[in-house]
Amino acid sequence: MRLTAFLGGLALLLNKYQTHLEGYIPRVEEQVCCGRFTTSRCSFSGAGDTRTIPFHFSIARLPRHTQTAPALPMAATTSPSSFSLIRLHPLSSVPSSLRRCRRTISTSRFRAMAPIVASIDNTREEEIVVVGAGIAGLATALSLHRLGVGSVVLEQGESLRAGGTSLTLFKNGWRVLDSIGVADELRAQFLQIQGLVMRADDGRELRSFVFEEEVPGQEVRAVERRVLLETLASRLPPNTISFSSRLKSIRKDGNHGSLLELEDGGRIRAKIVIGCDGVRSPVAKWMGFSEPKYVGHCAFRGLGIYPGGHPYKAKVNYIYGRGLRAGFVPVSPTKIYWFICFNRTSPGPRISDPSVLKQEALNLVRSWPMELLDVMQNTPDDSVIKTPLVDRWLWPGLTPSASSNGVVVVGDAWHPMTPNLGQGACCALEDSVVLAKKLAAAIRGGQDSVDAAMQDYNQERWARIFPLTARSNLVGSLLQWDNPLVCAFRNNIMVPKLVSLGPFLEHTNFECEMLEPLASG
Repeated sequence: MRLTAFLGGLALLLNKYQTHLEGYIPRVEEQVCCGRFTTSRCSFSGAGDTRTIPFHFSIARLPRHTQTAPALPMAATTSPSSFSLIRLHPLSSVPSSLRRCRRTISTSRFRAMAPIVASIDNTREEEIVVVGAGIAGLATALSLHRLGVGSVVLEQGESLRAGGTSLTLFKNGWRVLDSIGVADELRAQFLQIQGLVMRADDGRELRSFVFEEEVPGQEVRAVERRVLLETLASRLPPNTISFSSRLKSIRKDGNHGSLLELEDGGRIRAKIVIGCDGVRSPVAKWMGFSEPKYVGHCAFRGLGIYPGGHPYKAKVNYIYGRGLRAGFVPVSPTKIYWFICFNRTSPGPRISDPSVLKQEALNLVRSWPMELLDVMQNTPDDSVIKTPLVDRWLWPGLTPSASSNGVVVVGDAWHPMTPNLGQGACCALEDSVVLAKKLAAAIRGGQDSVDAAMQDYNQERWARIFPLTARSNLVGSLLQWDNPLVCAFRNNIMVPKLVSLGPFLEHTNFECEMLEPLASG
């Protein structure tokens, strides 16, 4: 890239001063790097002429995803318009940080021109910027795309996130995936779960359900997070996702929207910013949201691998102990997702060695049913993760709105919730399609229409999200009981006689119309 930038700047300078430099040969004598600037010392020597004409110029390095200027030949016929991003300034206007970094360079006795500095203005203009290429971000971008609205997705990683294990999607999540045209591709890869079995930690069965009998029309599948992200991304137009784009700051930019500054020095001015950047969202923090609250539980998760196929039925298996619960569910004929949730007053130190994590998880359930232990033993060490469980309750009147000044948050960035109802990803998918439909209908009406659409999104989604967040937290607290008398009541009365699956899964009812694909060329 440094050579590309140098050749481009040199070509422009040659064009500007061609009448003074005819017959001279350019030579690079030195390059000095300082942060995102590259300073070059060059000279021109004429045939049979011992004099040299020195000059200096520096070029600010664009973010990786915007490095599009081609290397041009150093010809006097190059048009300056080929480098619309390059502007010439007097030497005194060079950033002070660059002036401090420059080495002292001796000058020639003959100076035919004053020193010239070229810099690149790397602020780009975008209509809609989605921050984060997770489930919420990609689903939002795809929903907008199917409605004829383009966007740019900023992802801080160098590629889609391959981490994580699996997640369970219920009927409401699948309705959204149907509406954006990716559900059938995913259904072909993952097993449909037929029922649910609940057991005590000694292996005794407490209750079992068949989904079709209890909740007709329910659809449950465990989906690999990596595959879901790749499938969503594959349906977006090329170059929609801008990788290695970590957000550094965001601020209001007058009447022009928001100015996003990236860690690599890039700047983007966007009319609409959609924060889909996860639980620790910088966008949500800028909007005034508090940090998510730790709920007193942590979870181990992993993905068991059976190259020759596993022997387990397509059912969700839950196992309950004292202050400890676990579960596993087949994902595909060769993979099984498992989790362990345990009480802890604080998340504890971060452990980076996956083999230590796996052993710690096994130690928690060493006397539990053999099926669970078998799945865990067949899990590669590097697929085991440990996470503290957190949530954020959106108290009315105390919590900021989901939108402000053209900025809106979606999914975990807005409403992180515990996984006890299996609704984190499902609600993020719901958010994405609801917001996309409202924005697509309002975007031609100007900023006032967009602001009204965002507020409408906030009110509609809050009425659904707040109760689910609270309910998920309450269910987790009940299931994590460690009092022996309370656990005996749960295992002998509550689960066998009081639990009814239909009312428990009523929250998975969500209607979602198909988003019509764009008409082909």
